Amino acid sequence: MTDYIDKLKRCEEFFWVNPGFKAPGAGEEKVVDIDDAEARLLRFAPFIERMFPEVPGGIIESPLAEVKGAPAALNAPEKGRLFVKQDSHLPISGSIKARGGIYEVLKLAETLAVDAGLLKWDPETGEHENYAKLGDPEMKKFFSGYKVAVGSTGNLGLSIGIISAAIGFEVTVHMSADARQWKKDMLRSKGVTVVEYPDDYEAAVAQGRREAEADPTCHFVDDENSLDLFAGYSVAGRRLKRQLDELGIKVDKDHRMYVYLPCGVGGAPGGVTYGIRETFGEGAYCFFAEPTHAPCMALGLISGKLNDIAVGDIGIDGKTEADGLAVGRPSGLVAKAMQTMLSGCFTVEDEKLYPYLAALKDQTGIFIEPSACAAFEGLKYVCKGAFAPEPDENSIHVVWATGGNMVPEDEKTAYYERGRK
Repeated sequence: MTDYIDKLKRCEEFFWVNPGFKAPGAGEEKVVDIDDAEARLLRFAPFIERMFPEVPGGIIESPLAEVKGAPAALNAPEKGRLFVKQDSHLPISGSIKARGGIYEVLKLAETLAVDAGLLKWDPETGEHENYAKLGDPEMKKFFSGYKVAVGSTGNLGLSIGIISAAIGFEVTVHMSADARQWKKDMLRSKGVTVVEYPDDYEAAVAQGRREAEADPTCHFVDDENSLDLFAGYSVAGRRLKRQLDELGIKVDKDHRMYVYLPCGVGGAPGGVTYGIRETFGEGAYCFFAEPTHAPCMALGLISGKLNDIAVGDIGIDGKTEADGLAVGRPSGLVAKAMQTMLSGCFTVEDEKLYPYLAALKDQTGIFIEPSACAAFEGLKYVCKGAFAPEPDENSIHVVWATGGNMVPEDEKTAYYERGRK
């Protein structure tokens, strides 16, 4: 453990295999009910389709793209197949946060409307009205009496802000200094109140939480501790299985799947990891990618202190160009669960993100933001024997692209040119 902590302190790249990892099995603690979460998303599909016509059938899902003939610049596996799960192209808010963030706000709207007698849903029988009615003017007027708040480095704020404004909630997003300006501008254009902080993510979250606690009409979306966010993310496992089934790809102990997920506070990759383990069982292995200057989850797990330690406690500045991963302290909820569920962590230097971005764009035409590119670094380790069981010709690798579709064109060009150089 000491060697890894020393590497963390020096902001060095490394790959860590979790000694506490346990294969999925009977008796594992249940964190959320994935089936319940998926059923809720299906109930809301008519509402989503009404408010966002660009979402066919109201199902918020992303493509799974195979990267054929992938170049060495992407650490392409010599054996097996490489896929990119394009949560970078999820509708509505263009990032993985559309899964958990939108889900939590939808669940809040459902609870408020049912409790007020404005919406019929029987959790015992499953019978319910057509949720498209939630888009009616009188419903928006009802929801306008309630508030939603969230602290964010950017992408969670976008998902919460956009869906809350569409429902009718008054919404405030508390954003850290490292959040991209275009994300703040986009939220303001949709009527969202954006409060900026000169400090980091923790400061934005703390202030947002304090203000929400003082207002009984305000719901705070707690990225560090929310089971609702976690549940929304976990549905990804079910959706991924359907996509692999359509391709005739199975996952088991003889057909292994290695998944690489960028990690900030941990909610999104943690929820996805939980959903993958619950859905696929044995044969699925998940790894978190973090910047060398903000490796909060790796620090929490390796030290055993979980969220009782932050990167600043060991002298790391927490500053990174991977803005969505610029978090100093991990989620306690997620860190606890990942002690046995996560296969490992790795870190990557900021400057490597841009060449990955350019190589992926050149090879596939797919653009993802720099922070999402951190996941490609994991292939280098897993495919070169740093993890057992090693991949073989029956294996697949899934790089989880967490965001990028909503990045303004001028910034996309600047990122790409930087990577080409």
